[in-house]
Amino acid sequence: MTEGQERVQPSGVWATAVGVARVRALETERKDALFRDPLARAFAAAGGLWPSSPPPGDEDARRRRLAVSFSIVIRTRFLDDLVQEACASGVRQVVLLGAGMDSRAFRMDWPEGTRLFEVDTAAPLDFKASVLRRERAVARCERIAVAVDLREDWPGALAAAGHDPAVPTVWIAEGLLIYLPEDAVELLLARIGAQSAAGSRMGLTLGSRGVIERFGADAAPGSAASLWVSEMPDDPVGWLAGHGWKAKGHTLRERAAAYGRPTGTPPQREEPRYGGLISAVRR
Repeated sequence: MTEGQERVQPSGVWATAVGVARVRALETERKDALFRDPLARAFAAAGGLWPSSPPPGDEDARRRRLAVSFSIVIRTRFLDDLVQEACASGVRQVVLLGAGMDSRAFRMDWPEGTRLFEVDTAAPLDFKASVLRRERAVARCERIAVAVDLREDWPGALAAAGHDPAVPTVWIAEGLLIYLPEDAVELLLARIGAQSAAGSRMGLTLGSRGVIERFGADAAPGSAASLWVSEMPDDPVGWLAGHGWKAKGHTLRERAAAYGRPTGTPPQREEPRYGGLISAVRR
């Protein structure tokens, strides 16, 4: 992609990454921001989503948008903390699966020797690269972009890029699994496990039970919610144990309160035993 082609129109699942960047840009402008993402606004602008203005819609649609935005903010902070804790424990390999417009390589402080792999298809990575060049962004760790479709042999591409499965890795799959059918989720977890040494960490976000019915039933064509296809299993901790991980589930409400950003709305249903934010350690 050339500099004159920056304002392309993102399409398909990866277009949702630009929408996530817009949410992160809005959060960054808050005085009490839970994180700062200086590149988010540039990604959103290049994708045509900045300056930001609320799209038209009824009150129910507005509330759904706010709920999705809230979840993006909380999950971003949750995974920031998870990665930092993993690095503090000595992990020096980070893999972002479906990296999209993630800018952790540029906005976080990293221990010396950290290698961060961004795995995604060529289109979003090319789009991202053009914005990074324009912004003269400099990564704070060794950043390696791996252009491959997650439906293909991404472990082979990751190995060719220098990933070492013999040492621990922290894996991040943020806002990814909800777009994959169940068989693809199972294959992804199996492949991650095969590349994970003991002591590896993993951070996942999962669609809560019923989220597709609540948000996707009348979602606009092409919107993020219209592309959702899978939700978390009834027992995600047990599910991940079967894949060789010791996991812990967290709810958005719980994490939001811990971050000083409690949700002001009462629960609409019984709180789930496990939330959609998962931290795990390779056994």
